[in-house]
Amino acid sequence: MTAVRKNNPAAGYDGPPDYRVIGRHDLFPQTSHDEIERVNYLAQMNRHLAARVVPGVRAAYESRVEPRFEAANGRKIGNRNEARKAMLEDPAFQTWSALRRLTMEQRQQAGRWTVIRQREELNEKARELTEGDPRLVLKPGLAVPRYVAAIDHHCMPGGYTREYCPGDVTNGANYDHAGFVTTSGLLGAYSDGGGMAVVNWVKRNLPDFKPKKILDLGGTVGHSTLPIARAFPDAEVTVLDLGAPVLRYGLGRAKSLGVDNVRFVQGDGENMAEFADGSFDWIQTTMFLHELSFSAMRRIFAETRRLVSPGGVVIHVEQPQYTADMPYFEQAMRDWDAFYNNEPFWSRMHEMDLDQAMIEAGFKREWLVHGDVFGVVDRDIFPDAQEDETEDYGRKAAWHVIGAIVP
Repeated sequence: MTAVRKNNPAAGYDGPPDYRVIGRHDLFPQTSHDEIERVNYLAQMNRHLAARVVPGVRAAYESRVEPRFEAANGRKIGNRNEARKAMLEDPAFQTWSALRRLTMEQRQQAGRWTVIRQREELNEKARELTEGDPRLVLKPGLAVPRYVAAIDHHCMPGGYTREYCPGDVTNGANYDHAGFVTTSGLLGAYSDGGGMAVVNWVKRNLPDFKPKKILDLGGTVGHSTLPIARAFPDAEVTVLDLGAPVLRYGLGRAKSLGVDNVRFVQGDGENMAEFADGSFDWIQTTMFLHELSFSAMRRIFAETRRLVSPGGVVIHVEQPQYTADMPYFEQAMRDWDAFYNNEPFWSRMHEMDLDQAMIEAGFKREWLVHGDVFGVVDRDIFPDAQEDETEDYGRKAAWHVIGAIVP
Protein backbone atom coordinates (compact mmCIF):
# COMPACT_ATOMS: atom_id res chain seq x y z
CA MET A 1 0.00 0.00 0.00
CA THR A 2 1.26 3.46 -0.89
CA ALA A 3 2.32 5.53 2.12
CA VAL A 4 0.04 8.42 3.01
CA ARG A 5 1.67 11.68 2.00
CA LYS A 6 1.66 14.64 4.35
CA ASN A 7 1.94 18.20 3.17
CA ASN A 8 5.38 19.27 4.35
CA PRO A 9 6.82 22.42 2.74
CA ALA A 10 10.03 22.05 4.77
CA ALA A 11 10.64 18.72 3.06
CA GLY A 12 10.08 20.22 -0.37
CA TYR A 13 6.48 19.08 -0.82
CA ASP A 14 3.88 21.81 -1.25
CA GLY A 15 1.08 19.88 -2.92
CA PRO A 16 -2.34 18.75 -1.75
CA PRO A 17 -2.78 16.30 1.10
CA ASP A 18 -3.21 12.65 0.26
CA TYR A 19 -6.81 11.72 -0.56
CA ARG A 20 -6.73 9.04 2.16
CA VAL A 21 -6.84 11.67 4.90
CA ILE A 22 -10.18 13.16 3.86
CA GLY A 23 -13.24 12.66 6.04
CA ARG A 24 -15.59 9.79 5.33
CA HIS A 25 -19.13 8.94 6.37
CA ASP A 26 -21.56 6.03 6.00
CA LEU A 27 -22.72 7.04 2.53
CA PHE A 28 -19.28 7.94 1.19
CA PRO A 29 -18.23 5.74 -1.77
CA GLN A 30 -15.63 3.08 -1.14
CA THR A 31 -12.43 3.71 -3.08
CA SER A 32 -9.81 1.23 -4.28
CA HIS A 33 -6.06 1.85 -4.34
CA ASP A 34 -6.15 2.77 -8.03
CA GLU A 35 -9.16 5.06 -7.61
CA ILE A 36 -7.42 6.88 -4.77
CA GLU A 37 -4.25 7.36 -6.80
CA ARG A 38 -6.28 8.63 -9.75
CA VAL A 39 -7.83 11.31 -7.53
CA ASN A 40 -4.41 12.12 -6.06
CA TYR A 41 -2.93 12.55 -9.54
CA LEU A 42 -5.72 14.89 -10.62
CA ALA A 43 -5.48 16.99 -7.46
CA GLN A 44 -1.72 17.19 -7.92
CA MET A 45 -2.17 18.23 -11.54
CA ASN A 46 -4.60 20.99 -10.60
CA ARG A 47 -2.15 22.25 -8.00
CA HIS A 48 0.68 22.11 -10.53
CA LEU A 49 -1.35 24.08 -13.07
CA ALA A 50 -2.17 26.77 -10.52
CA ALA A 51 1.24 27.06 -8.90
CA ARG A 52 3.61 26.50 -11.81
CA VAL A 53 1.80 26.82 -15.14
CA VAL A 54 -0.38 29.90 -14.52
CA PRO A 55 2.67 32.12 -13.81
CA GLY A 56 4.01 31.09 -17.22
CA VAL A 57 0.72 32.03 -18.86
CA ARG A 58 0.92 35.46 -17.22
CA ALA A 59 4.52 35.90 -18.40
CA ALA A 60 3.50 34.92 -21.94
CA TYR A 61 0.62 37.39 -21.84
CA GLU A 62 2.92 40.23 -20.84
CA SER A 63 5.84 39.36 -23.11
CA ARG A 64 4.04 38.04 -26.22
CA VAL A 65 0.28 38.46 -26.24
CA GLU A 66 0.02 42.14 -25.33
CA PRO A 67 2.88 43.29 -27.63
CA ARG A 68 1.49 41.23 -30.52
CA PHE A 69 -1.99 42.72 -30.08
CA GLU A 70 -0.62 46.28 -29.90
CA ALA A 71 1.49 45.76 -33.01
CA ALA A 72 -1.48 44.40 -34.95
CA ASN A 73 -4.07 46.93 -33.75
CA GLY A 74 -2.14 50.07 -32.91
CA ARG A 75 -3.61 50.17 -29.39
CA LYS A 76 -3.65 48.29 -26.11
CA ILE A 77 -6.07 45.48 -25.28
CA GLY A 78 -9.33 47.15 -24.28
CA ASN A 79 -11.41 44.50 -22.47
CA ARG A 80 -11.39 40.94 -21.19
CA ASN A 81 -12.89 39.53 -24.39
CA GLU A 82 -10.05 40.96 -26.47
CA ALA A 83 -7.58 39.61 -23.92
CA ARG A 84 -9.09 36.11 -24.05
CA LYS A 85 -9.22 35.99 -27.85
CA ALA A 86 -5.61 37.20 -28.07
CA MET A 87 -4.48 34.54 -25.59
CA LEU A 88 -6.18 31.82 -27.62
CA GLU A 89 -3.37 32.20 -30.16
CA ASP A 90 -0.61 31.65 -27.60
CA PRO A 91 0.76 28.16 -26.79
CA ALA A 92 1.11 28.90 -23.06
CA PHE A 93 -2.60 29.61 -22.67
CA GLN A 94 -3.50 26.76 -25.02
CA THR A 95 -1.53 24.30 -22.89
CA TRP A 96 -2.94 25.51 -19.58
CA SER A 97 -6.50 25.59 -20.90
CA ALA A 98 -6.34 22.13 -22.46
CA LEU A 99 -4.87 20.58 -19.31
CA ARG A 100 -7.38 22.32 -17.05
CA ARG A 101 -10.30 21.09 -19.14
CA LEU A 102 -8.78 17.61 -19.20
CA THR A 103 -8.45 17.46 -15.41
CA MET A 104 -12.09 18.49 -15.01
CA GLU A 105 -13.31 15.84 -17.45
CA GLN A 106 -11.11 13.20 -15.85
CA ARG A 107 -12.23 14.26 -12.38
CA GLN A 108 -15.86 13.74 -13.37
CA GLN A 109 -15.22 10.41 -15.03
CA ALA A 110 -13.04 9.16 -12.16
CA GLY A 111 -15.76 10.00 -9.67
CA ARG A 112 -18.51 8.71 -11.93
CA TRP A 113 -17.04 5.26 -12.46
CA THR A 114 -16.15 4.87 -8.80
CA VAL A 115 -19.80 5.51 -7.98
CA ILE A 116 -21.32 3.52 -10.85
CA ARG A 117 -19.55 0.31 -9.84
CA GLN A 118 -21.25 0.49 -6.41
CA ARG A 119 -24.39 2.41 -7.33
CA GLU A 120 -26.83 -0.24 -6.13
CA GLU A 121 -25.16 -0.44 -2.72
CA LEU A 122 -25.08 3.35 -2.36
CA ASN A 123 -28.71 3.68 -3.38
CA GLU A 124 -29.68 1.04 -0.83
CA LYS A 125 -27.69 2.76 1.93
CA ALA A 126 -29.39 6.03 1.04
CA ARG A 127 -32.79 4.36 1.18
CA GLU A 128 -32.06 2.90 4.61
CA LEU A 129 -30.91 6.29 5.89
CA THR A 130 -33.68 8.43 4.41
CA GLU A 131 -36.79 6.37 3.75
CA GLY A 132 -39.74 7.77 5.70
CA ASP A 133 -37.69 10.63 7.13
CA PRO A 134 -39.79 13.82 6.97
CA ARG A 135 -36.59 15.83 6.53
CA LEU A 136 -36.43 14.68 2.91
CA VAL A 137 -39.13 16.32 0.80
CA LEU A 138 -39.08 15.30 -2.86
CA LYS A 139 -41.51 16.40 -5.56
CA PRO A 140 -41.71 13.83 -8.37
CA GLY A 141 -42.52 15.52 -11.63
CA LEU A 142 -41.06 18.88 -10.60
CA ALA A 143 -40.20 20.78 -13.77
CA VAL A 144 -36.47 21.45 -14.02
CA PRO A 145 -35.80 24.79 -15.77
CA ARG A 146 -34.02 24.51 -19.09
CA TYR A 147 -31.06 26.61 -17.89
CA VAL A 148 -30.34 23.72 -15.49
CA ALA A 149 -31.56 20.70 -17.45
CA ALA A 150 -29.69 21.58 -20.66
CA ILE A 151 -26.27 21.96 -19.03
CA ASP A 152 -23.87 19.47 -17.46
CA HIS A 153 -22.51 22.02 -15.00
CA HIS A 154 -18.73 21.82 -14.57
CA CYS A 155 -18.75 18.78 -16.87
CA MET A 156 -20.68 16.46 -14.50
CA PRO A 157 -22.78 14.22 -16.78
CA GLY A 158 -26.42 14.87 -15.98
CA GLY A 159 -25.62 17.73 -13.65
CA TYR A 160 -27.29 17.82 -10.24
CA THR A 161 -30.70 16.60 -11.35
CA ARG A 162 -30.21 13.47 -13.50
CA GLU A 163 -31.68 10.29 -11.98
CA TYR A 164 -30.59 6.97 -13.46
CA CYS A 165 -32.98 4.78 -11.47
CA PRO A 166 -35.52 5.12 -8.65
CA GLY A 167 -33.91 6.31 -5.43
CA ASP A 168 -30.71 7.28 -7.24
CA VAL A 169 -27.83 9.13 -5.52
CA THR A 170 -25.18 8.69 -8.25
CA ASN A 171 -24.45 12.33 -8.97
CA GLY A 172 -24.67 13.32 -5.31
CA ALA A 173 -22.01 10.73 -4.47
CA ASN A 174 -19.85 11.80 -7.40
CA TYR A 175 -20.12 15.46 -6.41
CA ASP A 176 -19.11 14.67 -2.84
CA HIS A 177 -16.27 12.24 -3.08
CA ALA A 178 -14.22 13.61 -6.00
CA GLY A 179 -14.75 17.32 -5.38
CA PHE A 180 -11.39 17.13 -3.59
CA VAL A 181 -9.76 17.35 -7.00
CA THR A 182 -11.11 20.75 -7.98
CA THR A 183 -9.64 22.71 -5.08
CA SER A 184 -6.73 20.32 -4.40
CA GLY A 185 -8.03 19.71 -0.89
CA LEU A 186 -8.29 23.38 0.04
CA LEU A 187 -11.87 23.02 1.31
CA GLY A 188 -10.86 20.67 4.08
CA ALA A 189 -11.58 17.11 5.12
CA TYR A 190 -15.31 17.29 4.39
CA SER A 191 -15.25 19.95 1.64
CA ASP A 192 -16.96 22.27 4.11
CA GLY A 193 -14.37 25.03 4.40
CA GLY A 194 -16.67 27.45 2.62
CA GLY A 195 -19.48 26.92 5.08
CA MET A 196 -17.14 27.36 8.04
CA ALA A 197 -15.84 30.57 6.49
CA VAL A 198 -19.39 31.94 6.24
CA VAL A 199 -20.08 31.02 9.87
CA ASN A 200 -16.96 32.89 10.94
CA TRP A 201 -18.00 35.93 8.89
CA VAL A 202 -21.49 35.99 10.39
CA LYS A 203 -20.28 35.57 13.95
CA ARG A 204 -17.67 38.28 13.48
CA ASN A 205 -19.98 40.80 11.80
CA LEU A 206 -23.28 39.88 13.49
CA PRO A 207 -22.21 38.70 16.95
CA ASP A 208 -25.73 38.94 18.42
CA PHE A 209 -27.46 37.21 15.51
CA LYS A 210 -29.51 34.18 16.63
CA PRO A 211 -31.32 32.83 13.58
CA LYS A 212 -34.15 30.35 14.11
CA LYS A 213 -34.83 29.49 10.47
CA ILE A 214 -32.14 29.33 7.78
CA LEU A 215 -32.53 28.66 4.05
CA ASP A 216 -29.61 27.47 1.89
CA LEU A 217 -30.52 27.83 -1.78
CA GLY A 218 -28.78 25.46 -4.19
CA GLY A 219 -27.17 23.67 -1.27
CA THR A 220 -26.80 20.31 -3.10
CA VAL A 221 -25.36 17.72 -0.67
CA GLY A 222 -24.88 20.21 2.17
CA HIS A 223 -21.14 20.89 2.05
CA SER A 224 -21.64 24.50 3.11
CA THR A 225 -24.89 23.87 4.98
CA LEU A 226 -23.75 21.49 7.70
CA PRO A 227 -21.21 23.90 9.26
CA ILE A 228 -24.00 26.48 9.52
CA ALA A 229 -26.34 23.94 11.07
CA ARG A 230 -23.68 22.90 13.58
CA ALA A 231 -22.91 26.50 14.49
CA PHE A 232 -26.60 27.25 15.12
CA PRO A 233 -27.96 24.00 16.53
CA ASP A 234 -31.23 25.60 17.68
CA ALA A 235 -32.04 26.73 14.13
CA GLU A 236 -34.14 24.81 11.63
CA VAL A 237 -32.06 24.72 8.43
CA THR A 238 -33.54 24.01 4.99
CA VAL A 239 -31.61 23.10 1.86
CA LEU A 240 -33.61 23.84 -1.30
CA ASP A 241 -32.34 22.32 -4.53
CA LEU A 242 -33.74 21.07 -7.83
CA GLY A 243 -31.83 17.78 -7.76
CA ALA A 244 -33.39 14.75 -6.07
CA PRO A 245 -30.12 12.72 -6.23
CA VAL A 246 -28.11 15.36 -4.36
CA LEU A 247 -30.89 15.84 -1.77
CA ARG A 248 -31.21 12.12 -1.02
CA TYR A 249 -27.47 11.88 -0.68
CA GLY A 250 -27.35 15.10 1.35
CA LEU A 251 -29.74 13.87 4.03
CA GLY A 252 -27.94 10.53 4.27
CA ARG A 253 -24.65 12.37 4.58
CA ALA A 254 -25.98 14.73 7.24
CA LYS A 255 -27.37 11.88 9.33
CA SER A 256 -24.12 9.95 8.99
CA LEU A 257 -22.25 13.00 10.27
CA GLY A 258 -24.64 13.51 13.20
CA VAL A 259 -26.29 16.72 11.99
CA ASP A 260 -30.02 16.51 12.69
CA ASN A 261 -31.39 20.03 12.19
CA VAL A 262 -31.34 20.13 8.37
CA ARG A 263 -34.20 19.46 5.94
CA PHE A 264 -33.53 18.69 2.27
CA VAL A 265 -36.36 19.98 0.10
CA GLN A 266 -36.73 19.71 -3.66
CA GLY A 267 -37.86 22.96 -5.18
CA ASP A 268 -37.23 25.84 -7.55
CA GLY A 269 -35.82 29.03 -6.05
CA GLU A 270 -37.68 31.09 -8.63
CA ASN A 271 -41.00 30.16 -7.05
CA MET A 272 -40.96 29.24 -3.37
CA ALA A 273 -44.68 29.68 -2.76
CA GLU A 274 -44.66 26.92 -0.14
CA PHE A 275 -42.88 29.32 2.20
CA ALA A 276 -44.74 32.27 3.69
CA ASP A 277 -43.48 35.85 3.59
CA GLY A 278 -40.75 36.46 6.17
CA SER A 279 -40.18 32.75 6.79
CA PHE A 280 -36.40 32.85 7.20
CA ASP A 281 -33.99 34.80 9.37
CA TRP A 282 -31.04 33.89 7.16
CA ILE A 283 -31.01 33.07 3.45
CA GLN A 284 -27.73 31.81 2.04
CA THR A 285 -26.16 30.87 -1.29
CA THR A 286 -22.61 29.62 -1.83
CA MET A 287 -21.13 29.57 -5.36
CA PHE A 288 -24.68 29.40 -6.72
CA LEU A 289 -25.33 32.67 -8.52
CA HIS A 290 -23.00 31.90 -11.42
CA GLU A 291 -25.16 28.89 -12.36
CA LEU A 292 -28.32 30.99 -12.79
CA SER A 293 -29.70 32.54 -15.91
CA PHE A 294 -30.18 36.30 -15.66
CA SER A 295 -33.98 36.05 -15.53
CA ALA A 296 -33.81 33.27 -12.92
CA MET A 297 -31.48 35.34 -10.75
CA ARG A 298 -33.87 38.30 -10.79
CA ARG A 299 -36.77 36.10 -9.70
CA ILE A 300 -34.70 34.38 -7.01
CA PHE A 301 -33.52 37.73 -5.63
CA ALA A 302 -37.15 38.87 -5.47
CA GLU A 303 -38.12 35.68 -3.65
CA THR A 304 -35.32 36.10 -1.11
CA ARG A 305 -36.57 39.63 -0.42
CA ARG A 306 -40.05 38.26 0.19
CA LEU A 307 -38.87 35.43 2.39
CA VAL A 308 -36.35 37.20 4.64
CA SER A 309 -37.76 38.26 7.99
CA PRO A 310 -37.33 41.70 9.59
CA GLY A 311 -33.94 41.66 11.30
CA GLY A 312 -32.79 38.91 8.96
CA VAL A 313 -29.92 38.61 6.50
CA VAL A 314 -29.40 37.47 2.93
CA ILE A 315 -25.84 36.41 2.07
CA HIS A 316 -24.44 35.41 -1.32
CA VAL A 317 -20.91 33.99 -1.52
CA GLU A 318 -19.20 34.02 -4.92
CA GLN A 319 -15.90 34.44 -6.69
CA PRO A 320 -15.03 38.15 -7.12
CA GLN A 321 -16.92 40.33 -9.58
CA TYR A 322 -15.11 41.87 -12.54
CA THR A 323 -14.31 45.45 -11.60
CA ALA A 324 -12.61 48.36 -13.32
CA ASP A 325 -9.44 47.79 -11.31
CA MET A 326 -9.23 44.05 -12.09
CA PRO A 327 -6.60 43.54 -14.84
CA TYR A 328 -7.89 42.28 -18.18
CA PHE A 329 -5.58 39.27 -17.89
CA GLU A 330 -7.24 38.22 -14.64
CA GLN A 331 -10.72 38.82 -16.01
CA ALA A 332 -9.95 36.71 -19.08
CA MET A 333 -8.51 33.89 -16.97
CA ARG A 334 -11.56 33.93 -14.70
CA ASP A 335 -13.80 33.88 -17.76
CA TRP A 336 -12.37 30.48 -18.68
CA ASP A 337 -15.20 28.70 -16.87
CA ALA A 338 -17.81 30.34 -19.08
CA PHE A 339 -16.22 29.06 -22.28
CA TYR A 340 -14.57 25.78 -21.32
CA ASN A 341 -16.16 24.45 -18.12
CA ASN A 342 -19.89 24.33 -18.94
CA GLU A 343 -20.68 27.47 -16.93
CA PRO A 344 -22.40 29.62 -19.59
CA PHE A 345 -23.77 32.17 -17.12
CA TRP A 346 -20.45 32.75 -15.36
CA SER A 347 -19.27 35.64 -17.51
CA ARG A 348 -22.54 37.58 -17.46
CA MET A 349 -23.02 37.11 -13.72
CA HIS A 350 -19.51 38.27 -12.85
CA GLU A 351 -19.87 41.47 -14.84
CA MET A 352 -23.24 42.35 -13.30
CA ASP A 353 -23.87 45.10 -10.82
CA LEU A 354 -25.17 42.81 -8.08
CA ASP A 355 -25.92 45.74 -5.80
CA GLN A 356 -28.29 47.13 -8.39
CA ALA A 357 -29.86 43.71 -8.95
CA MET A 358 -30.60 43.40 -5.24
CA ILE A 359 -32.02 46.92 -5.12
CA GLU A 360 -34.31 46.10 -8.04
CA ALA A 361 -35.47 43.05 -6.06
CA GLY A 362 -36.59 45.31 -3.19
CA PHE A 363 -33.54 45.63 -0.95
CA LYS A 364 -32.51 49.17 -0.01
CA ARG A 365 -28.98 50.30 -0.81
CA GLU A 366 -28.25 51.16 2.83
CA TRP A 367 -28.98 47.55 3.80
CA LEU A 368 -26.31 46.10 1.51
CA VAL A 369 -23.13 44.59 2.91
CA HIS A 370 -19.90 43.34 1.37
CA GLY A 371 -16.96 41.36 2.67
CA ASP A 372 -14.40 38.66 1.97
CA VAL A 373 -14.19 35.12 3.28
CA PHE A 374 -11.46 32.50 3.05
CA GLY A 375 -11.92 28.76 3.23
CA VAL A 376 -11.30 27.19 6.63
CA VAL A 377 -9.19 24.06 6.36
CA ASP A 378 -8.12 21.42 8.86
CA ARG A 379 -4.49 22.39 9.51
CA ASP A 380 -3.66 18.83 10.52
CA ILE A 381 -3.97 17.75 6.89
CA PHE A 382 -3.07 21.00 5.11
CA PRO A 383 -0.95 23.03 7.54
CA ASP A 384 0.03 25.86 5.18
CA ALA A 385 -3.39 26.35 3.56
CA GLN A 386 -4.12 29.74 5.13
CA GLU A 387 -0.81 31.12 3.88
CA ASP A 388 -1.34 29.81 0.36
CA GLU A 389 -1.12 32.71 -2.10
CA THR A 390 -1.49 30.63 -5.26
CA GLU A 391 -4.15 32.10 -7.56
CA ASP A 392 -5.78 29.88 -10.14
CA TYR A 393 -8.63 32.23 -11.08
CA GLY A 394 -11.82 30.49 -10.06
CA ARG A 395 -10.72 27.59 -7.84
CA LYS A 396 -9.05 29.33 -4.91
CA ALA A 397 -10.90 29.01 -1.60
CA ALA A 398 -11.40 32.76 -1.33
CA TRP A 399 -14.71 34.45 -2.06
CA HIS A 400 -16.59 37.73 -1.94
CA VAL A 401 -19.71 38.26 0.16
CA ILE A 402 -22.57 40.41 -1.03
CA GLY A 403 -25.74 40.57 0.99
CA ALA A 404 -28.25 42.61 2.88
CA ILE A 405 -29.13 43.10 6.53
CA VAL A 406 -32.85 43.87 6.66
CA PRO A 407 -33.97 46.11 9.55
